[in-house]
Amino acid sequence: MHTQTHIARKHSPALLFMLGTMACTAPAKAQDTSLASTESGRGSPPAPAQTSNSTDTSEERWNFHAQTTYVYQHKDGFSAPYTGPQSLSTAPEDSYTWTFTMYMGARLWKGSEIYVNPEVVVGTPLSHLFGLASINNGEIQKNGGTHPRGYLARWYLRQSFNLGGDSVHVEDGPNQLAGNYDSRRFVVTLGKLTLTDIFEKNTYANDPRTQFLNWSMITHGAWDYAADARAYTIGGAGELYWDNWVLRVGRFMEPKEANGTTLNHRIWTYHGDNLEVEHDHKLGELPGLVRVMAFRNHSWAGNYLDAIAAAEGTGNPPDVTSVRKPSSKVGYGISFEQRLSRDVGLFLRASSANDRSEEYAFTEIDNVLSGGLSINGTHWKRPDDVFGIAYSTAGLNRQHREYLAAGGLGGFLGDGQLTRYGREQVLETYYNYHLYKGVQISPDLQLILNPGYNADRRGPVFIYGVRMHLEM
Repeated sequence: MHTQTHIARKHSPALLFMLGTMACTAPAKAQDTSLASTESGRGSPPAPAQTSNSTDTSEERWNFHAQTTYVYQHKDGFSAPYTGPQSLSTAPEDSYTWTFTMYMGARLWKGSEIYVNPEVVVGTPLSHLFGLASINNGEIQKNGGTHPRGYLARWYLRQSFNLGGDSVHVEDGPNQLAGNYDSRRFVVTLGKLTLTDIFEKNTYANDPRTQFLNWSMITHGAWDYAADARAYTIGGAGELYWDNWVLRVGRFMEPKEANGTTLNHRIWTYHGDNLEVEHDHKLGELPGLVRVMAFRNHSWAGNYLDAIAAAEGTGNPPDVTSVRKPSSKVGYGISFEQRLSRDVGLFLRASSANDRSEEYAFTEIDNVLSGGLSINGTHWKRPDDVFGIAYSTAGLNRQHREYLAAGGLGGFLGDGQLTRYGREQVLETYYNYHLYKGVQISPDLQLILNPGYNADRRGPVFIYGVRMHLEM
């Protein structure tokens, strides 16, 4: 069984702290209300299609931002013929998370930017984080707990080398100093971050603090991206921007064990490699883009068929953790986003991986298709509000299904049997209501069918939530 922390279900003073922060925080500027907002990926820098049209060309030497987000969710009870050791509980449950992050940035020399992000997190998941592959809250961490924990989420250096082309101005934001860049440039990033800071930075479905919450919506679900239990890793990436094209490559550390808290610093032996090509376009006057990604992970991981073979004749269920060895996993993803009008944006994603090897650092999804709409509130005279609705359908490869059917336990799944397989489906909708500058509240609803890919425990499962987000 994978290493996971079982978290006690009791509320903390996090909500009171967050509300106190709201009362004493004076936001420095208005939120960017365009559909192509520059905030995405937990405070990551903007993608090239999301730069500013402002005539301001000033450059910042340093900046400071902060955010705090509280998410509360309630799951209704549902009926099921049986429940296994790692099933989603059929009883009603409550869950919450609270995070606080500081974003500090500075220029050290020409073309350089350094960013440091201290962070605090607290929370408790549904069912000890078991029973779902499409996990309901993108803010939950695998090693979270009901006592606030502080840590250094990010520390990295970004160096840009201008190569000509048009001049592009990027506005101030979290982990982004206001500055000027060439449309043709090479950018090197070294340090600690999360891979969604650089790769698959979708405009409409990337940030669980302001957009969709479900893990199957916030990035490629089948992308088992290198990360520790908090979703951060260490490594380096290079990005070549050439007008409307971007090429990204990177290598980052894997954890020492699946879903573990400690990274393996032997990056030349165990690593996650990523390649992404992006093309920005316009249909008429409406912007859009396409990204194609490929990844290859090399880690100390078990093979599902090896685990089944090792358990034959023993009377015991297979255990993928008992057959670990150096293993590789390869996968791909394609992402499309397009403005349909000034107020409506569309996103579509598809990803797949050859998950003969165990899920290692993200979640138990082997293939997934997702898509949705983001609608600005201009038509109902709430131009700062956003309504989002999306759907995902996730599946497992044959080897993974056979392992769970034989009673094996994964990082998140394990009903004790899987006699009737069904794709795990999620419908999510949220409404991001801007109370005033820098303060947002978002009701959220998720409907999930076949939790854990088990049609015997079909549900439906209803999860009702509300999110409070503050930023400065």
